[in-house]
Amino acid sequence: MDWYMVLKAFITGGVICIIGQILIDKTKLTPARILVILGGLGWYKYLIDFAGCGATVPLTGFGSLLAKGTISEVKSTGLIGAFTGGIKAAAGGIAAAIFFGYIASLVSKPKIKKQ
Repeated sequence: MDWYMVLKAFITGGVICIIGQILIDKTKLTPARILVILGGLGWYKYLIDFAGCGATVPLTGFGSLLAKGTISEVKSTGLIGAFTGGIKAAAGGIAAAIFFGYIASLVSKPKIKKQ
């Protein structure tokens, strides 16, 4: 196991989350706007190259996956790719989230919060 890569991924993922939370708390930026800024500036691909999973696991990694899929699909199929590319790229993750969320709802005992 490459412990250096694990450390880079852990630290980078943590720093991304800290910066994102500060931006959300101190500005009027939403997570979606932060994703657009990082993707639009082209900086996120360098973070992924540097930190691997540390950059792809946080929410911004999901946004990057959607953007990359959309760009790729637009290049290959044209304008219709703007509507289909992101979903095609993220279909596995979306399906897994729905499946495991459903399993968790069957196993857990939800409680209603008292106001």
